[in-house]
Amino acid sequence: MQVYLVGGAVRDALLGLPVKERDWVVVGGTREELLRLGYREVGRDFPVFLHPDSHEEYALARRERKVAPGYRGFSVEFGPEVTLEEDLARRDLSINALAQASDGSLIDPFGGARDLESRLLRHVSAAFTEDPVRVLRVARFAARFAPLGFRVDPQTLVLMRSMVARREVDALVPERVWQETEKALREPAASTFFRVLRECGALARIYPELDALFGVPQPQRWHPEIDTGLHTLMVLDQAALLSADARIRFAALVHDLGKGTTPRAEWPSHRGHEERSVALIEALAARLRIPGEFRDLALIVARHHGIVHRAFELKPKTVVELLEQTDALRRPERFVQALIACEADSRGRTGLETTPYPQREYLLAARLAAASVKPTPEDLAAFAGAKLAERLRRRRLEAVAAVRAGFAAP
Repeated sequence: MQVYLVGGAVRDALLGLPVKERDWVVVGGTREELLRLGYREVGRDFPVFLHPDSHEEYALARRERKVAPGYRGFSVEFGPEVTLEEDLARRDLSINALAQASDGSLIDPFGGARDLESRLLRHVSAAFTEDPVRVLRVARFAARFAPLGFRVDPQTLVLMRSMVARREVDALVPERVWQETEKALREPAASTFFRVLRECGALARIYPELDALFGVPQPQRWHPEIDTGLHTLMVLDQAALLSADARIRFAALVHDLGKGTTPRAEWPSHRGHEERSVALIEALAARLRIPGEFRDLALIVARHHGIVHRAFELKPKTVVELLEQTDALRRPERFVQALIACEADSRGRTGLETTPYPQREYLLAARLAAASVKPTPEDLAAFAGAKLAERLRRRRLEAVAAVRAGFAAP
């Protein structure tokens, strides 16, 4: 029985990146041997074991054979006769098909080390096309490694396009689409994930709401970049600079979905796109079973980003209404997230990437002033119910007005 370190740990070590987790492949071993050595079996579809001390994952070397459509349509074979090269051959990209022996020597049957040096994301074999999840994974790795200069190999893109043409990506289940998307949103160059999906044609199949934004114009006065799809990716880039929070990045990504449904005769104007965006986000969240915390923040940003941008034009009454509608007094953290996404929207325009956004500071100060208004003992003695609520609201208006007086209009 021989044990090899495989995959991402070997790849990241060669790139000089921190190794976050290590996976191992066992060649020449059996399930019974590992159980006898104290390993704990956890694999559902094939034998995966946790080391008794390190709790790292050890998998028996395996082969895979395509037997049905979709990413679950595989027959898995494992046993002591399966070689390390056969196990590595089933992996998606050459840079993930690397192994390291116990003496530190590199096993690289598919040129992964060379592709690391060339900064290339290249498929291992034609079997790449058997699993539609690989379209998402390549796009996600592109988002992770774009800052290091990686690009998708042209021939790999050809294979990805063929999978889209054959409707293989249509077999992806919602949970897996969202799982890969959420991971991609946490990557350094998250927008690259959606760029690669669009380049291979998968965006139109998986995220038609996003794909519909490309080619839709906006008023050049406010959007020098003009194209709504380009603006959307620029907003995501700005959100990534402002925050590592995937919820904020998702809200930035989908805030303008409604512009993709504006009648062509109304271009470049997009009146009412906010409520259309809300409806599309609700449908998208239901389709992909997106967690509520992602959905709810995205809905707030889609519905209110326009009014947030005009914060200094608003009367105190309108500011208080905004705080109430966004539940900002009870949910201050989410309100902060929404304002960051709005700032990303403002900066996600050609030539305006470093423009200050004092609206965020002002609205945070207004929220704090409004939240500080509490009923006094005199209030509680003299008022109740609706009359007490109206008295508190009037004092909140006064508090917000005082904050506004301290801010110079931009």
